[in-house]
Amino acid sequence: MQKVVETDQATIDEVERSKWKRTWLTLVKDWRLYVLLVPMLVFLVLFKYLPIAGILTGFKWGNDNTLFNSQWCGFEWLSRIFIGTESTQFWKAFRNTFVNSMYGLIFGFPIPILLALLFSEVKNRHYLSFLQVACYLPHFVSAIVITTIIRLWARGPIPTQNFGGGLLYQVFNAFGWNKDDAGIVQEVSILVHPKYFRPIYQVSGVWEGSGYGSIVYFAAILAISPVSYEAARIDGATKLQQIRYVTFPGMAPTLTIMLIMRIGQILNIGYEKIILLVEDTKESWETADVISTYVYRMSGRSAVADNAAVPMIGIVMDLFNSIIAMILVLGANAISRRVSSTSLF
Repeated sequence: MQKVVETDQATIDEVERSKWKRTWLTLVKDWRLYVLLVPMLVFLVLFKYLPIAGILTGFKWGNDNTLFNSQWCGFEWLSRIFIGTESTQFWKAFRNTFVNSMYGLIFGFPIPILLALLFSEVKNRHYLSFLQVACYLPHFVSAIVITTIIRLWARGPIPTQNFGGGLLYQVFNAFGWNKDDAGIVQEVSILVHPKYFRPIYQVSGVWEGSGYGSIVYFAAILAISPVSYEAARIDGATKLQQIRYVTFPGMAPTLTIMLIMRIGQILNIGYEKIILLVEDTKESWETADVISTYVYRMSGRSAVADNAAVPMIGIVMDLFNSIIAMILVLGANAISRRVSSTSLF
């Protein structure tokens, strides 16, 4: 027994001694793969890690051109956006960011899954190719083109040009939705109404990204063994039962990972599409203004007493967004790891 223990210990010691040698041999053997990683590592360092130093600006006065020579201000900018002069607008923008993201998660996340299920049931290869190209195409259309089309559809009538209003405007008029509280028809763009901006924004977002987003789920469905479906059919399972008991369990790991990643992006709404889509009126910004657009618009406001404070306030807002997103990802990942064997890390 003692000899066996000594042999095992000697084997462990030998493995430990040759650890770096084996690592070096692996690097030499697969050096081409590691060379391919170099551009990605350079990208991460230059664009992901070096900019982290800029976070320090959110805790300095910013009265000097150099980052490290500026004086510390503590949590001055945080207090200004949380309870100070910018708090009202910030919390409204934060609420709009969260609400728009949640709508996108609730309505935008299931539709690509449904599309992937529909694609998997199409047996004609040529028809399937046509449907997939038609659904993927909107993702590659410029946001400027999409927002311009929507604005034209939502435009109100122009009597001098004999223009009776865009397609959306006429549809809303037909259903009586384009009226004020007094029941008078508003001959302005649909996008001026705050209550209609979110539905239009979400529907256009689903139309633009659902087809492209279905690629991952369609690949997950194709990876499920046909034997499982055959066994379910032999047991008398209907098509819906096959989807429930075979397809969804087979897609579960992919669904979990994609959901966790989507939760991590729940507060990341770009300002480009909103800026291009919204009508520049006070009423329109009530539901359209998110954190990114608020910082963008704040940089041009003369009402800001200290214009030099705008970059620092923007940095602090973005940092707050990132911290919330990190907490959401960690929480969702921990819950997934507890209730299933699938997690992001």
